Amino acid sequence: MPRDYPRTRRVADQIQRELAGLIRDQVRDPRVGSITVSEVEVARDFAHAKVYVTQLGADAERSREAVEGLNRAAGFLRRELGRGLRLRNVPALKFFYDPAFERGAHLSALIDHAVTDTPPADDSEQD
Repeated sequence: MPRDYPRTRRVADQIQRELAGLIRDQVRDPRVGSITVSEVEVARDFAHAKVYVTQLGADAERSREAVEGLNRAAGFLRRELGRGLRLRNVPALKFFYDPAFERGAHLSALIDHAVTDTPPADDSEQD
């Protein structure tokens, strides 16, 4: 199990906050709609960062198109991050689709369906 590096975690959290604002305010690609930055993983040497995103209210295909648009804007976003963060080296950004929200919604729907289809417990058998 890898050790937790608090500095990398703090930098990842700061990058996540800054990217959310930059994507919302600065990116003009029509494929990029309401994007949620769900997680950022920064390499220990701060050379690379994996950014996991999902697009709210969109299917997986549209979300993947948004990721493609973000990867095309990665250089611009990196430059803007460099202006806002006080880091010697700003990591190169690589965006990935994160299906966690869809998976969570699907599991929630399955649980709701299982609860509504379960017959109530029969108390008369316990006598």
